[in-house]
Amino acid sequence: MKNTVLLILNLIFMNALLAQTTSKSALILIETQNEWMHPKGKLNKALIQDPQMMQNSIANIEKALQFAREQNMEVIHVGLRFKKGYLEMGEAKAGLRKAIPNAGTFQENEFGAAFFETVQPIANEFVISGRTGASGFTGSNLDVYLRNNKIDTLYLVGYATHVCIESTFRDAHEKGYHTLVISDATSAFNQMQQDYFLSEIVHHFGQKLTTDEFIHSNF
Repeated sequence: MKNTVLLILNLIFMNALLAQTTSKSALILIETQNEWMHPKGKLNKALIQDPQMMQNSIANIEKALQFAREQNMEVIHVGLRFKKGYLEMGEAKAGLRKAIPNAGTFQENEFGAAFFETVQPIANEFVISGRTGASGFTGSNLDVYLRNNKIDTLYLVGYATHVCIESTFRDAHEKGYHTLVISDATSAFNQMQQDYFLSEIVHHFGQKLTTDEFIHSNF
């Protein structure tokens, strides 16, 4: 009987240890592209009402990325880019599927769709493809990459907080991921939008933390 109990306890311990060793985290950079981050980006010029919040977010994305790379943490770049003519969008009457073609943003091989110079992907960092919607999961190979590589904890940074960050955040929760938003490494168009997401939305779908808390966390 004693040997049986010891065997069961050992199996429980080994299973717990295996779960710890196979569970992984990733830093997810959402739309860290020139459209948002470069002063000449179309969305930067047209939508950002709080330049200081944007500048702070850029500095904190750079800090978070440097830390993730130093820790050999998975880094995933979730960009957005469309074929000439935006054929993927169809004939939309409203929403982003109408707004993006009208604005001429995120066109493949154009300046705005390029990753911002200080956060460009390096070797062995995964760059998703196929994305067609506000969520980083929509139409893309993000979910299959995460599951095949046993990544279950996601740290989100990027743009815009109340649109594509929020859409990805909600979607990740529905897919079963533990997701955290690095709050000061994101930016909305203005402070009101940023504050509303952080105070009223986050707790329904995951958690938030600051860049400094991320850097000092035991992920």
